[in-house]
Amino acid sequence: MKRSILCIFMAAVILVCCAPSAGAFSISGVSAKAAVLIDAQTGTIISGKNQYDRLPMASTTKIMSALLLLESGDLDKEFRVDNDAILVEGSSMGLCPDDVVTKRSLCYGMLLPSGNDAANETAVLLAGSGSKFADMMNKRAEKLGMRDTHFVTPSGLHDDDHYSTAYDMAILTREALKNETFREICGTTKAKLRFGNPPYERWLVNTNKLLSLYDGCIGVKTGFTDEAGRCLVSAAERDGVTLICVTLNDPNDWNDHIKMYNYGFSQTKSVDPSFDFSELCVNVAGGDKDKVRIIPAEIPKYTSINGSMPEATYETSVEKFIYAPVSKGKKAGIVRYYSDGVLIGTSDLVAAEECSAVIKEYKPGLDDKIVNWIKSILKKK
Repeated sequence: MKRSILCIFMAAVILVCCAPSAGAFSISGVSAKAAVLIDAQTGTIISGKNQYDRLPMASTTKIMSALLLLESGDLDKEFRVDNDAILVEGSSMGLCPDDVVTKRSLCYGMLLPSGNDAANETAVLLAGSGSKFADMMNKRAEKLGMRDTHFVTPSGLHDDDHYSTAYDMAILTREALKNETFREICGTTKAKLRFGNPPYERWLVNTNKLLSLYDGCIGVKTGFTDEAGRCLVSAAERDGVTLICVTLNDPNDWNDHIKMYNYGFSQTKSVDPSFDFSELCVNVAGGDKDKVRIIPAEIPKYTSINGSMPEATYETSVEKFIYAPVSKGKKAGIVRYYSDGVLIGTSDLVAAEECSAVIKEYKPGLDDKIVNWIKSILKKK
């Protein structure tokens, strides 16, 4: 009897000790078929569920389409749409035949109301056809290391050969957020644009409700098809840390992203690296000093995950010399910052002190003396 009571007591102790604490998070409880949460600074996975499984990703595809369009430049030049390209099923930004539009407006059209017309127009504009644009998308994906992704359409309309993974879409988003224009557009809840024929003003509204549901959310893109289910790629910032969350085929995506962010931010912290730049200097030509001390214009904070400080390193590239006069802030090189071997940013190296130019007194050399002697003889003659 005593032995039975002891066994029951020990079992109860084990259950209490092993039970998750109140508010604890388990990504296995997320409704998504696949999900991932990463640190945007390095791409490090904080939590994941089937994150490498190939699945359709619906209109989150437009993250790639918009990025390629933004990188093509000349964003505000007006042009007339291709009337065949804009005839497409599904969500639309409202393009009509012969409309006059800009690349910037197309990006808003893709990232806010998820316009398939804007995506198709992008494909024709940049590559001449959807298939050629898909080649562009796949080449860029390969460069980004998206090993389990294959694009077929610019919009994300279903095709059996059009797929990605939660992890690959997170890596794509990490790259896209480095583009300031992309970052601005995808974080906009609504925008007033002017396009049409003749152009007139109209409002586009973002389908990403997480922008208003979660404090600190900065984007990114929703998606849905019958085959893909609800797909959501988002990013959020808090106390210097940026996280990216992706869920594929998730009927409860808004709540799941909130849960994952609450967990992620509880496990991360923005920390200062212990760098010493006191001995860094650059040679000066023609100055009252041979060298001046230089410092980084910026030093990024690093993301600590689960209390572990990443390996923070840097490498510098300094000019052989700079000419005097030197004012504070004059560029003298660049510094690259790494976290666990991953490049996380660059910054200018600038002068930390001033240096005046020295005007040396001219002293004629032997050649000058010979020339002057000949001139004096000629004058006498």
